Amino acid sequence: MKGFKFSAWLSTAILCFLFWLLLTWSFAPRELILGVLVSAIVSAFASRFLIHSRAFYLYNPVRLVLLVFYCVIIFFWEVIKANVSMAALVLRPKLDYKPGILRIPADPELKSDYGLAMVSNCITLTPGTITMETAQDEEGRNYYYVHWIDVAETDRDKAGEAIKGTMERWIGRIWK
Repeated sequence: MKGFKFSAWLSTAILCFLFWLLLTWSFAPRELILGVLVSAIVSAFASRFLIHSRAFYLYNPVRLVLLVFYCVIIFFWEVIKANVSMAALVLRPKLDYKPGILRIPADPELKSDYGLAMVSNCITLTPGTITMETAQDEEGRNYYYVHWIDVAETDRDKAGEAIKGTMERWIGRIWK
């Protein structure tokens, strides 16, 4: 198989198996064996697309704790805030929202493709925003192109703070 790296395969297989356990929540021997087999097969095909370098980067205990904390506390809070904002927008008697597409600068400290992708996905998962593209300019700065259902701020930096909240700073701690 062209481009096969054992460390990338093993890292992806472990991650797939952990998701298998999370989704099935079954610890019967038959289920565990099936989970290992499916994870091994899936990772044989997917590892070259998922892992580009440093296969076990995320398996650092500090990064795992930060990731869990981010998902359970920070991201959950951002989703609640966005849901309240969307509910207020929808329940207004007069629908006077201003949709638009904004070019928001990414944190210059966040260089990881995984980190940029995670911020983009988290922005998309919060109601009222969709990340359309992540792009890089000639000087190497990254930007998010975000469709915002109600553009409350047109200044890029202030709009970025309103949309990204604290998500990007926490993700930057995970994907240094």
